[in-house]
Amino acid sequence: MSNKKIIFLDVDGTLVDYDNVLPESAVEAIRQARQNGHRVYISTGRSRAEVYQHIWDIGLDGMIGGNGSYVEDNGQAIMHQVLSAADSHHIVDWLHERGLEFFLESNNGLFASENFETAGEPLMQEYAYRKGQENARHLTVRDCFPEMIFGGELYRDDLNKVSFILKSYQDFLAAKQEFAHLKLGTWGGAGEKALFGDIGPAGVSKDHAIDVLLKHIGADKADTIAFGDAKIDIPMFAYCARSVCMGNGGDEAKAAADLITDAVAEDGIYHAFQRLQLI
Repeated sequence: MSNKKIIFLDVDGTLVDYDNVLPESAVEAIRQARQNGHRVYISTGRSRAEVYQHIWDIGLDGMIGGNGSYVEDNGQAIMHQVLSAADSHHIVDWLHERGLEFFLESNNGLFASENFETAGEPLMQEYAYRKGQENARHLTVRDCFPEMIFGGELYRDDLNKVSFILKSYQDFLAAKQEFAHLKLGTWGGAGEKALFGDIGPAGVSKDHAIDVLLKHIGADKADTIAFGDAKIDIPMFAYCARSVCMGNGGDEAKAAADLITDAVAEDGIYHAFQRLQLI
């Protein structure tokens, strides 16, 4: 065990709040921690194309993206699991046949289906509303995904995952049956309240990605600390030596964490870094 830690930060609801605001205190905490010799990586469901420059400008050692499908250390991609071209084409065709709008997530961009901008707007508004975003009912898809590409090529071979609108929970169950060999999940709510389904490569998880990264950099699992706010962060909590849930996090994530800090907007990252003597 070393006194130098490897820190993994979820992004949405952890590093940035649900209005996508990055607190200056979090930036200061990360920069101080890195000056003290600790390494800091983001570990997020976002693909690399969704990690905008203001996040990189904090000063990070790298990232885990796509909920574990992509690992980058100091600008070098060390793992990237993508859906095969055959699976990607099958998914697009199946969603079209079922009348479900979707967007494709790759490191080269987010690609919207033909009618996602219209069909997705009320769902993104509902998602933002559930997260407590102040102007939720006025958001557009372009507000939520400023870099999304409309009218792009949908048959691709570079996909980390595909998110699709659920008209009902039955759509998710049907997708699980159709794509039993892949990893399926939901987001935007639990169970019947889920707004979206997603499909990605089998075997993808944040904890596996962290394991790959640690082997690459020659670091010890005993020196890891995970920060998150949601159920999808729980495997990362279980893998890392220490885990921290944000005050705005879900009940399941809080129950799984070693420490609960303040909410994102209440300087939760900074206060936790202080408590853990990282700064």
